[in-house]
Amino acid sequence: MKVKFEVCWRLVVNKVLRMGMVGGGRDAFIGAVHRTAACMDHRARLVAGALSSTPEKSKASGRDLGLDDRRNYERWEDMLEGELLLGEDERIDFVCIVTPNHAHYPVAKAFASAGINVICDKPLVHTSEQARELVQIVKKTGVVFAVTYNYSGYPMVKHAREMVSSGAIGDVRKVIVEYNQGWLASALEKSGQKQADWRTDPARSGLGGAIGDIGSHAEQLVSYITGLSLESICADLTTFVPGRRLDDDANVLLRFKARNGIEARGVLIASQIEVGHENDLRIRVFGTKGTLEWHQEDPNVLMHRPDGGPEQFFRRGNGYLCDAAKRATRLPPGHPEAFFEAFANVYRNAYDAIEARPLGKADVGGIGLHGGYDYPDVFDGARGVHFIERVVESSRSDRKWTPASFPL
Repeated sequence: MKVKFEVCWRLVVNKVLRMGMVGGGRDAFIGAVHRTAACMDHRARLVAGALSSTPEKSKASGRDLGLDDRRNYERWEDMLEGELLLGEDERIDFVCIVTPNHAHYPVAKAFASAGINVICDKPLVHTSEQARELVQIVKKTGVVFAVTYNYSGYPMVKHAREMVSSGAIGDVRKVIVEYNQGWLASALEKSGQKQADWRTDPARSGLGGAIGDIGSHAEQLVSYITGLSLESICADLTTFVPGRRLDDDANVLLRFKARNGIEARGVLIASQIEVGHENDLRIRVFGTKGTLEWHQEDPNVLMHRPDGGPEQFFRRGNGYLCDAAKRATRLPPGHPEAFFEAFANVYRNAYDAIEARPLGKADVGGIGLHGGYDYPDVFDGARGVHFIERVVESSRSDRKWTPASFPL
C-alpha cells in the first residue's frame, strides 16, 4: 500500500498544473508578474483567461498570450461556466485573480464555491464580512486558497522567521516595519495613469489607500516573521495630496498580545508620498538577546545584532541557512534573487498543497500553514482586511487605542 501511494504521489507531483487568470491583461503591471512567477518552475501553464473588464480587451489580451480561442473568455463568469463543462483532466486546476481589489470577492467566491483552487492578489477583499464568507467556503470545500503576500517568499525573510521561532534573538520586545514609497507624492491619478487611478479610487481600492495597498504587506510581514498577534492599535492616516479621496500616508502604533510574559510594542509606517523612495520595505525585530533587520531593496542579506557580540550578515544561498530559506533559493550565493523569485516561492508552496489535495495528504482546507505548506492563505488575507478596517476606524476615532485582535 505504501509503495502504491508513493508512486501515485510522484505522478501527481510531476503534473503541470493548468492555470486560469482573471484580470492581468494589456497595460496591467501585476498580471505579468504573476504569470512569470507562476510558470517559473515549469509546474504550471496558462491555459485559460478572462483578462480584462471589457470583452474586446479581454479577447485581445488572450490572443497576445497565445490562449486557445475556445478558452479565451470575454468574462470571468463565462470562464467559470466553460471550465466546469470540461472534464477534470482538462479544466483549470486553479484560478489566479489579479483584478483591482473590488473584483476579488465575487470571483474568488464563485470559483472557490465551485471547488476550484484560488490564488488571489492582496488585499483579499473590501470588508471583513466578505473575508469571513470566503474563510467559511474554504473550510467547506477544502480548496487551496493562497493570497500573494509575496514578501514572505524571500529566503531571508524565512530565515528571519526561523531565527525568531527558535529563540535566537530571545523574546520579541519591539518591531518597527516601514514601507516607504514616493510615487504618489503628486496627483498622478489625474494624469490617467492606470495604477494610480484605481488605487486612489475608494470604489475599486477599498477603505484604505496607502494602508491597504502597502500597509497590508507590512502587517503580514510582521505577523509572518514574529508570529505575534495584534491586541490594539493607535493610527493616524493622512491625505497629503489635495483632492485625493484615500489616505496616502499612515503611521500606526502597535500593541501585541503577551507572549512569554512580554507585551511587545511596534510601529508601522506605510507612505506613498515620501519623495525619493521607490519600494523601501524594511523591518527590524528587537528581542531580549538580539536584533534582526531586513530590507526589501537589499533582500539577499539579513542582519543580526546579537547582544554582546559583533554584527552578523546572513546571505542567501549559503548552507548555514534554515531549510525553508534553502528551499526558497534557486541560484548559488552571489547571484541575486529578488521580486519574481519571491512571488514564485508563494506559488510553488501553494502548488504543493494543490497537488496534495486529491490525495488527502494534508488538511489543505484548514487555516494557517497547511500541513507545512508555507504560503499565505485565506486566513492571512482575512486578517489583513480586518487590520485595514481597524486602522481606518482608529484614525477616525478620538480614542487613543482601538482593539485590533483578529477574531478566529
